[in-house]
Order: sequence, then structure tokens, then C-alpha cells
Amino acid sequence: MNPAQNWIVETEWLAEHLSAPDLIVFDGSWHLPTSGRSAKQEYLDEHIPRALFFDIDDLVDETSSLPHMLPSTVKFASRMKKIGIGDGQRIVIYDTLGLFSAARVWWTFRAMGHQDVAVLNGGLKKWKAEGRALEDGPANPRTPRHFTPLLNGELLRDLDDMKGYVASGKTQIVDARPAARFLGDEGEPRPGIRRGHMPGSKNVPAGSLINADGTLKSAQELAEIFSNAGINVHNSVVTTCGSGVTASILSLALAVLGQTNAAVYDGSWAEWGEEGRDTPVATGPAT
Repeated sequence: MNPAQNWIVETEWLAEHLSAPDLIVFDGSWHLPTSGRSAKQEYLDEHIPRALFFDIDDLVDETSSLPHMLPSTVKFASRMKKIGIGDGQRIVIYDTLGLFSAARVWWTFRAMGHQDVAVLNGGLKKWKAEGRALEDGPANPRTPRHFTPLLNGELLRDLDDMKGYVASGKTQIVDARPAARFLGDEGEPRPGIRRGHMPGSKNVPAGSLINADGTLKSAQELAEIFSNAGINVHNSVVTTCGSGVTASILSLALAVLGQTNAAVYDGSWAEWGEEGRDTPVATGPAT
């Protein structure tokens, strides 16, 4: 494995190491509520052999009204222990779309203090295109293991943090939503959310970082995309999006470029853009 890209693994590597006893593979698929798709059902229909399912909508802070907010360390550790995930294991995440929600699961594990985690480049899309083995049905039960959570606050930002950043204008904020939503030309998929973006933020649509086959673009291409958007990848960056999923794709891409502490604003636009909230909103191109 290329140490410069230890956050990404290729399908060839995974196929060779699939039977390793310390390797855990997760299907971290998630689909927008408007898609009409069930990630859990799709997992049961077909998945990479031995893969477990990571339910992004279940492993959440149930006290929050916002979508899939990061759960407490206690809840996360309890769920991991129950399904047999513990300390010292190598974790690889994939999703059905190639590279989408797997990045959110990657960020979640890192936020919980587990650093030995990577994303499968191209996900199930590439795995299937290469004719590799699949299985169906629920995962086999695993023996419970001890999981030690340690919240990594460097990777997480909240509403108060963001208010301070916007007011000072000194911290780079990069928004992963499509350009039409960032500009305010197009409405949000969730009701009750204003149009536009955080004043001073830049726009790098998550889709612009992904190749047609679902793989992450090369480091050179990624660096150019961030540079063209006015982002210095060597300085602190906070990523945001609609609800914290595609922001994690930006954080993954930044990690590949060496910016390993790119934080995610977990509430993202679902929180900031909420109608009636006293947060400033800008429309039009980034300034």
C-alpha cells in the first residue's frame, strides 16, 4: 500500500487481503431520502464477501433533530462491540455508488479515534465491474470485542465554531454541495432550508473530485481543483455540505493531499440554513 495514500485502498489490494483476520470491511452505503433506495436492502441483496453493514441513519445522535449527526462515543463503542469491531483492526469502507457515503463512515471512525481506516477506491461499483466475488444475506455473527472510543475534536466543528469562523473570515470553509445549491439558484432537498451558502465559503462540489468509474481523482487533479477554488490545502480547512455526508468526501480528498485534519461541520447546511435561524446567508458566486 502506498503510504502517501493510506486512506485509500484499491480493489486489487482488498481482494488479496479479504481473508486477513484483522481486516473488517463495511458497506457504508447511504442514499438521499428522495432516491427511493434502501441501502440496507441492497446490502442484503449483494455485498463484498464478509462485509458488515454500517447504518449511517441508525448510528446517530438520537437527541438531535438534524440528520445523521455524530453519535456519542458511548453509543458508537457499544454498537461496535456488539458487532465484533474492536481495537487494533484494519477497517475498509465502501459504498455502492463508487465513492459517496463511504467517506462519511471513514470520517466517523476517525472522529471516534480509530485511525486505521480506509476507503475502497471505486467501491462496489468498481468491484462488480471487475467481476469480483459477491455474497448476499445478513452478515455472520461475530464475537463481541472491546472498542475504545476517543473523540478527535480536531475533526469536528459545530454551529458556534462556524459562526466564529464566518465572523472572522480567517478560516477556510469549503462547501461540497453542487454549484446551483451553493449559488442559491436551486433549492435544498430538505424542506424548511434557505438557499445559498455561508458568507466567505468556497465551493468544491464533491462530484468534481470523482471519476466516472467512482474512483477518486489523482492527487495532482485534486490539488488543482482545490487551488482553482481558492483553497490552500496546507492551511486549516473546514468542510460542509447539506448534511455532513459529501463534506466528508472533501475531507478524504484533503487527507490524501496531506491535510489530515480537515474538520467536518457536522450540522452543515441543514443546520446553518434552517429557516428562522439568525445565521447569515450569501447567494451568488463565492467572494
